[in-house]
Formats: sequence, C-alpha cells, structure tokens
Amino acid sequence: MSRVAIVTDSASDLTPEQAASAGITVVPLILTFGDREFRPGRDINAEEFWRELTAPGAPFPKTAAASPGAFKDAFEAELSAGADELVFVGVGSKLSATLGSAKVAREMLPDRPIHLVDSESACMGEGLLALLAAEKVKAGASASEVVRALEELRNRIKLFVVLETLEYLKRGGRISPARAAIGSVLSVKPIITVEDGVVETVDRPRTRGRARERLLELITERKPTRVVILDCQSPDIDAFARDVATATNIPLDQLPINLVGASVGPHVGPGAYGAVVLTS
Repeated sequence: MSRVAIVTDSASDLTPEQAASAGITVVPLILTFGDREFRPGRDINAEEFWRELTAPGAPFPKTAAASPGAFKDAFEAELSAGADELVFVGVGSKLSATLGSAKVAREMLPDRPIHLVDSESACMGEGLLALLAAEKVKAGASASEVVRALEELRNRIKLFVVLETLEYLKRGGRISPARAAIGSVLSVKPIITVEDGVVETVDRPRTRGRARERLLELITERKPTRVVILDCQSPDIDAFARDVATATNIPLDQLPINLVGASVGPHVGPGAYGAVVLTS
C-alpha cells in the first residue's frame, strides 16, 4: 500500500494539535503588520494575531501566498520522508494566489506524484476538508481516491460567519466607508458565506439576536453530520456552541471551537463568529 501525505496551508486555520494528530503538514502563508512579517502557525499563533489586530494604533494587516519555493520544500520533505504520493488541499483559488504557488512548486517536481485540490473555501472550510482527506488516508485510500472523495465532499461543506462590525471589511477595502457607516447606524449584522469559491452575503439581519437565530437556521436546515464552531473572540461563543449542540443533536464535546486566524480574521474582525458544516 502506498503512503499518502496530506499537506495544506495556514489559511485552513488548523491548530498545531489538530494538524499533528491528523498527520497533516501545514505550509504557512505570509502575514505582515506594517514592516513586520510573520508566518502564521510558526512565528505567530491565532491568539497573538488577535492581540496584534486589536492593539491601539495597529496597522491593518496584509496577507500573501507562500512562495513556490516554500511549497517545493514542503513537498520534497514529505516525499523524502517516505511518502509515495502527496495530496495538497489549498485555500480557494478565487480567494488567494496560494494554489497558484503550489502549482508552480509541482511543476518544479515534474516526476513526483503530487495532487492539488482547490478547497473552494478558507478557514475551517478548507481545514475540515484537509481533516477528511487525512481520515481517508488512514482508512487506506489511495491519492486518487482521496482526490475524488474531496471533490465530492467540498460541495457538502458550507461556511457561515456573522459579522459584529463592518469596520474590518471597510479597512480591507471590501466595502465603501459610506456603506459601512449606514450598516453601523442600522445595526446590520451581515452573515457571509463562500459560494463557488467567492465570498457572498447570505442575509443582513438587523440585530445580533436575529443574526444568531438566522445562523442557527442556516446550520440546522442543512442537517449537518459534522460542525466546527468558528470564533473571532466572540464573548458568547460557548453559549452559541451549546445552542448548536441542542439544535443539531450533535454532542457538545463533538463540536470543536476553532479560533479563526490570519487568513479570515483581518476581514471579519473581532466579535465575529460562525460555523463550518458538513451537510448530509
């Protein structure tokens, strides 16, 4: 039986513990705060990222794809360590240039069996797909079988995030200052998702309470078999997790809470929260 290695990037927001337990290698993207550069998961963790983001006077962060060389090094390390084949699960190609860097790295290793999968998502939408890939490998699947399974599974993974403020979308240039100001006056709490690899707005509830109700509706109507809670330092994230457990009949201890990191965090801002669901 061939040994298949699973690789992803840090936009997946997998914790070091999750990645290590599943046997997944994570290639860090690039995060900059002003003139300081970090590699998420290596030089800065999710908790440190949020402290940097919310520090008084902090510059707005920028993210960039890892270089083709970084991917080449990671791929070669896995293959040299005994992997016969490799499957890379990357952040959505419409959201980042990361998959493009991985493709260049694969071209640098033309004789090596490297398979690339576009998650068409980010954060734990990508991370959950990588975890599912690792589970398939542990069950004895070949690389081609893993790729076929992921291409079906990614269509069943949905990501939803409720925004506490529109300020960070404004600072990132995603919406105009006027639109952000109107949204703040109306207390709009948009719910966003990733559809076909593109960020879309699902709904625009007028209050935090209504946004929470609507988010629970979006989760439960998909009859999920698996849910990951997304936390952007939301003060009531534990209560939300309990609500999800009750609404879905999924035991609370089977609902991991993942702190969103540098990939999505700069755009959604503190106080946001949500969930990634695997639909039935």
